[in-house]
Amino acid sequence: MKKINTVGIYTFIRREVERVFRVVIQTLVSPLISATLFIFIFGSVLGKKIDLIAGIPYIQFVFPGILVMNMLSSAFEHSASSVYFQRWIKSIHEILVAPFSYLEMVFSFVSSAVARSLVVGTGILVIGLFFGAVQIQNFPLFLLLGVVIATIFSLLGILVGLWAKSFEQFGLIGTFIIMPFSFLGGMFYSVDLLPETVQRITVFNPFFYFIDSMRYATIGYHESNLVVGAFVITGLIVLLGTLVVYLFKIGWKIRE
Repeated sequence: MKKINTVGIYTFIRREVERVFRVVIQTLVSPLISATLFIFIFGSVLGKKIDLIAGIPYIQFVFPGILVMNMLSSAFEHSASSVYFQRWIKSIHEILVAPFSYLEMVFSFVSSAVARSLVVGTGILVIGLFFGAVQIQNFPLFLLLGVVIATIFSLLGILVGLWAKSFEQFGLIGTFIIMPFSFLGGMFYSVDLLPETVQRITVFNPFFYFIDSMRYATIGYHESNLVVGAFVITGLIVLLGTLVVYLFKIGWKIRE
């Protein structure tokens, strides 16, 4: 049985984490400022004008969505930019000739992206405490959801990093999928407020399950079927993980 390259994995992850802190304004400060503005405007300012939702203060209701959006965006941006730029400068070829298995390569990319996402998430939690927005009913589930959601979007980021041929393509997913699907997934509202037809459409939006599951872990309230949500999240990890490892094996867009 082949021994796991723990030294190589550690070195890879350390390099990626150091890259995060070399551009700390872009990777950490920017999402924290964005989250602060969302919490302040939609939570504190508008929250004072909005009645309770399911008996829950509005600021606590919207906080999980703000947290999820920033964590998944951080994971996606990290892995996508890492793969894209390594392809662009051809340094990814060095990884291919290193004593890494394809699974170890993918694990290293994902782990570094998840690490950045968790740092951002921790910062947002601290900010949320100052606004009285943080309430965590189930911490183990909360932590697990943070990791698995970040994993899903780090895998998606790898796919985009492999696929993109230009900076314009690189930004398409964030602009046309992540942002709109987050807003349409119940980030700032209860789906019960939507017309019945729109509610039926919302259940096909995976972001709805990400946000609603995190809302359940934090404030104990959910609007989705949690079992369906678990299947959606697990299915996406298995599907994306299998696809990414396969693409690395065949060298798609890598050995060029």
